[in-house]
Amino acid sequence: MNSYPTITDRAVHSLLMQGTVIPAHPLALNPALQLDERMQRQLTRYYISTGAGGIAIGVHTTQFEIRNKGIDLLEPVLRLAAEEISLAKPDRPFLKVAGICGPTAQAIEEARLAVKYGYHLGLLSMGGLRHETEAALLDRAWAVAEVIPLFGFYLQPAVGGRLLSYDFWRAFADIPNVYAIKVAAFNRYQTLDVVRAVAASVRRNEIALYTGNDDNIVADLLTPYRFTIQGEAVEKRFVGGLLGHWAVWTSKAVALLQEVKECLSNNGIGMEDLLAKGIGTTDVNAVLFDAKNEFHGCIPGIHEVLRRQGLLQGRYCLNKAEELSPGQMEEIDRVYASYPAFNDDAFVQQFLT
Repeated sequence: MNSYPTITDRAVHSLLMQGTVIPAHPLALNPALQLDERMQRQLTRYYISTGAGGIAIGVHTTQFEIRNKGIDLLEPVLRLAAEEISLAKPDRPFLKVAGICGPTAQAIEEARLAVKYGYHLGLLSMGGLRHETEAALLDRAWAVAEVIPLFGFYLQPAVGGRLLSYDFWRAFADIPNVYAIKVAAFNRYQTLDVVRAVAASVRRNEIALYTGNDDNIVADLLTPYRFTIQGEAVEKRFVGGLLGHWAVWTSKAVALLQEVKECLSNNGIGMEDLLAKGIGTTDVNAVLFDAKNEFHGCIPGIHEVLRRQGLLQGRYCLNKAEELSPGQMEEIDRVYASYPAFNDDAFVQQFLT
């Protein structure tokens, strides 16, 4: 039987299982669309300073085009983030998650690169592989699992993902070094498929669920999922989030997750206020992610907030066609004014001084 790599740092493993804030790290570019190394490093330091429990980089928010020939930015962004974390010497465990994409050979190569720079987990995307059978995707996952511990990823079809069945996730959960799964299906039925599949696995207590459902963040974190599995009552919860939405206003995201945990440990005291805050969060997300235009402006929306705060030079994307949709800027103005308690502009201003 093959021996699969594991998370050897007990504090890191404990943090992952208890649940934490993992922002999806953007890409800092200059006006010439070249990597702005200073701003890229500064972004990483910002996430560390907020109290977030880790970062995910090389993911959708980092722009998939970093892998294109002639751009070749995957290794630089993985290296820079790892270096900044090492230099910062956080006084707490800090998760390093690397995005892994593409067919099996590419995914294995990217997993090896992540291991080279000390990443704890590979966030394995099924995006762009709609022609593959679920059996082939499972074979790919097993192959990547031989290189790096896995963080599963259900990416919604609107941004390049594909529908995956309950049976797929039930089999995926049996891979011995799957430590977590991010559910970003943006769909209650598909989210339920994943949670039920994990609950049915003998590994249910070894897999942490992270919400990537940016449209339902707070409700995901508050909801108990209860099932009867072979006559046994089983409960699973989302313990944290790995979110593009948490790439902005991150210190407030850290406070929000702590508020959720306190609510759950105090018999639901404050749940109504949290649910109301969840609706505000969804309103903000609909604007930043440009939901009404099928998420066309989601990366520029994130960039615009970071630009306003001084954490990015501009909204620059490697794909020049990616820009704010008509009316999106005005909507960002609206949610900034409507939810002043949600932003962390004061925190960022202090961080930058």
